[in-house]
Amino acid sequence: MGATSLPTYAAMPLDREPPEIIEQKLFVKGRKFDYDVHRLRLPNGVEGEWECIRHPGGALAVPVTDDGKFVLVKQYRFAVEGRILEFPAGTVEPGEDPASTVTREIEEETGYSASQWEHLGDFILAPGYSDEYIYAYLARGLTKLEKPPEQDDDEDIEVVLMTPDELEAAILAGEPVDAKSISSFFLAKSRL
Repeated sequence: MGATSLPTYAAMPLDREPPEIIEQKLFVKGRKFDYDVHRLRLPNGVEGEWECIRHPGGALAVPVTDDGKFVLVKQYRFAVEGRILEFPAGTVEPGEDPASTVTREIEEETGYSASQWEHLGDFILAPGYSDEYIYAYLARGLTKLEKPPEQDDDEDIEVVLMTPDELEAAILAGEPVDAKSISSFFLAKSRL
């Protein structure tokens, strides 16, 4: 399927059992996500105070060149105070479909566009403290853009090409690769 025909996407189905909100203790609206603290009653009757990051979700591309190499980014991340290896990804903007997000992010972060897209799946990133979903896509039919879009001001990125074996060796050796990229690598591996 071509880049312009990526399907619109709805979050994976989840049997919802919302807790009862007893009291809102704190709410902070952030630039990319919100943070709240509530006193809750869980479905099993336990009461307590819980913090949660409310995130609109992220879309991730697993770009693969015609010669079978992954296109990754080595990106500085202030929270871990260093550079980690990742597949290109970005936050789903309000009213935006994850397919649009991932199309934009692959171009901004890597300087490539893709003509073939395949939905790999989606997963919850860190359910102990966040409601963020990651929507993962396999991107093929890559073309290097003559003039890539400008990166965001806060992005400090180096594009890295790796074979599947090189990436797997890096993951298994404990090199700094983020969890969403590791998960997406294994989702994509069976389709290559």
